[in-house]
Amino acid sequence: MKYTQLGRTGLKVSRLVLGTMNFGPLTSEADSHAIMDAALDAGINFFDTANVYGRGKDRGRTESIIGNWFAKGGERRDRVVLATKVYGNMGGDGAAWPNHDKLSAVNIRRAVDASLKRLQTDYIDVYQFHHIDRNTPFEEIWQAVDVLVQQGKILYVGSSNFPGYKIAQANEIAARRGGTIGLVSEQCLYNLYERRAEMEVIPAAQEYGLGIIPWSPLHGGALGGVLKKEVEGGRRSEGRAAGGMSGPEVRAKLQAYEDLLDKHGLEPGEAALAWLLTRPGVTGPIVGPRTAEQLESALRAVELELSEELLDGLDEIFPGPGPSPEAFAW
Repeated sequence: MKYTQLGRTGLKVSRLVLGTMNFGPLTSEADSHAIMDAALDAGINFFDTANVYGRGKDRGRTESIIGNWFAKGGERRDRVVLATKVYGNMGGDGAAWPNHDKLSAVNIRRAVDASLKRLQTDYIDVYQFHHIDRNTPFEEIWQAVDVLVQQGKILYVGSSNFPGYKIAQANEIAARRGGTIGLVSEQCLYNLYERRAEMEVIPAAQEYGLGIIPWSPLHGGALGGVLKKEVEGGRRSEGRAAGGMSGPEVRAKLQAYEDLLDKHGLEPGEAALAWLLTRPGVTGPIVGPRTAEQLESALRAVELELSEELLDGLDEIFPGPGPSPEAFAW
C-alpha cells in the first residue's frame, strides 16, 4: 500500500479509503468484519463512515458494526484513521425532532457523543460535515469544533459535498477566529464520468490545502465494465449506473471506454481507480466493497501505472471541463 499526507496535515493515510456504507444494508456484520480485517492486512488505514449509514430505521448500524470490530482488539482502533460524518436526520421515521440534525452546536455535540458510543472509541480522527447547513453560521460551527478538539473527542475536521465557495468561506472564518486549522479534507463526487468538481471544488480544496476524497469512483458501477457484464452475465445495471446509461451517446462513450481498456489489457474498474490516483490533489478514492473479491480488485489499482497514451485516450472519451476559471469563460 502507498500512503500520502491528508491535505496540509501531518496525518498519513492510505491511497485507498475503505468505504463502509454497504456494511449492514448489503453486507452482514461477519462479512464486514472480514473485509475490514483484509483491508487492514493490505495496508488500508483510512476508514470512512457516517452516522446515518445503515439506512432507514437502521441508521447508525454501520457505526455499530465498526465499533464491534474495534472491540475485538488486536490494535484495530490504533491502526485505523477513522472518519465519520454528521448532518443527517437520525430519526428512523424520517422526521427529525428539532435540533437533531444539521450542524447546530447542539446537534454537533449530541451527534459526536452518539457516534463515539456506537463506534466504541473515545475519539474520531476526521469528523466530516456531510452537507452544508444554510442556517448555521460557521462561527457557531467552529466554536463547537474547538470545544470537541479541546475535549479530545475529534482531531481534524473535513467537509463532504461542499461547493468551492463554502470551502473558502469555512476556512476564511476559521482563520479569522484563530485556534483551529479549519477544513483539512473534502469528500466529493468525482470520477472519470463526473468531472464537474474540477471547475471549483478541487481548485478551492487545493488553494486551502484540503485533501480530496472522491466518492463513487466507479460512478455507481458505470465505470466498472458494466456493458461487458451485461453481455456476459445478463446483469442489468442499477442505481447511478442505470441512470447514467439512459441514452445512446452515453452507452457509446462507455463502450469506447471499455474497448480502450481492453486494448491495454486492463480491467475497467481498476483503471478508473488508478486514474483518480493520478489526479492533482486527490488523497485517495473511497472504495465500498461488498465482498472480499471487490476489495482485492481495488487493491490492484494502487499498483497500476497508466501510460500517457492511455490517459490521453481517457480524456478524449471523458473530457473534463478544462482549467478554472477558463472553463467558465470559453
